[in-house]
Amino acid sequence: MTYSTILIVEDDTEIADFLSVGLRAEGYDILVEPNGANLLDHVREDAVKLVILDRMLPDAEGADLCRRLRAADSDVLVLMLTARDALQEKLEGFRAGADDYVTKPFAFEELLARVEVLLRRSISTEPLPQALTFADMSIDISRKTAQRAGIDLGLTATEFNLLRYFLENAERVVSRMEILNAVWGYDFDPNTNIVEVYIAYLRKKLESGGGIRLIQNVRGFGYRLSVESDPRD
Repeated sequence: MTYSTILIVEDDTEIADFLSVGLRAEGYDILVEPNGANLLDHVREDAVKLVILDRMLPDAEGADLCRRLRAADSDVLVLMLTARDALQEKLEGFRAGADDYVTKPFAFEELLARVEVLLRRSISTEPLPQALTFADMSIDISRKTAQRAGIDLGLTATEFNLLRYFLENAERVVSRMEILNAVWGYDFDPNTNIVEVYIAYLRKKLESGGGIRLIQNVRGFGYRLSVESDPRD
């Protein structure tokens, strides 16, 4: 899988390092800039897909930078990051062309979920694959069917969407919040245990024929679809 390049424009080195380390751990290519002067050059030359843009920079104001991007016909995604939480400030950011807005302080999982949602929306116009495969599993997206070792799994709609998400992110560690947002929606109660319940349902069907465990727990991080090991729990 090819991961997107994210540009972090943030003068607070502690926040920039925190975001850089976290997003790199999720598989993204990361660029960091403390100032806004080189924003347009990075977007044009480095195939940047998304910009995490601080609202207040030493040399520029984030909303003004966003307006310059849009004036230059750039469709790069912009996630504005700021300590300003007033409604008027948020509206100004959106009117400048920002795609989303996160207020400091923030939880990394929330920011990561917003990044994932924005990037998924950005590829909605690309041709969708009609089938996905991994190991001895396959799903037919148009027919909404799934098989393992040639045997139909008889998945419910939610189980199918969950398996599809794992196939689309094969070998990548995904957090329960990412799964919750992707399969059940961004506004779903984050305190629910529905992710764990449906992973148990899906594992039962995937392993009913004696196959190795493919949906693996990664302690402290989430889950991963992989054939590297079989850590039963």
